[in-house]
Amino acid sequence: MEQDLLITLRKVKAICDYQFGPLITDVLFDNNNIHIEFSKNTGRMRHIYYQENLLLNFRPTNGFFTLSLFSAKKIIRSVPKPILRVIVQNEISEFIKKGRNVFCKHIIDIDDNLRALDEVIVVNQKDELLAIGKLMFPVPYLRSFKRGIAVNVRRGIDKSKI
Repeated sequence: MEQDLLITLRKVKAICDYQFGPLITDVLFDNNNIHIEFSKNTGRMRHIYYQENLLLNFRPTNGFFTLSLFSAKKIIRSVPKPILRVIVQNEISEFIKKGRNVFCKHIIDIDDNLRALDEVIVVNQKDELLAIGKLMFPVPYLRSFKRGIAVNVRRGIDKSKI
């Protein structure tokens, strides 16, 4: 049984390396207080917890993870900006906190290594966490567009308990 958990943890880290990069994987899995929750119906991995906090959710439809607000905070504390971040104007912070989408014209800076449909952390100019979501366009297009939704926000910090 413990051997199966080690294999599953290796798979989790491999997916994280591919999806977020080795730097983020090291931040998320910095010690061994990791607990993996499996689906009762399918037996597949569903959630990864660090101590008692939700770290990642597994999406079986595409085989990737979604970030939680806890993991976003952990990344912001440990990794310099703009890695894995979309930085928006301070003026729209309250809207983003409520779970509203980020538009292209509000972006000030963004991690150049991001790809379309990547998980991103939305922060303001002070590097304060506002939301987590999914990037909708490749970065070069975002820099040139003045219209349209850049980040489809999944969860703003005001809509949840952290």
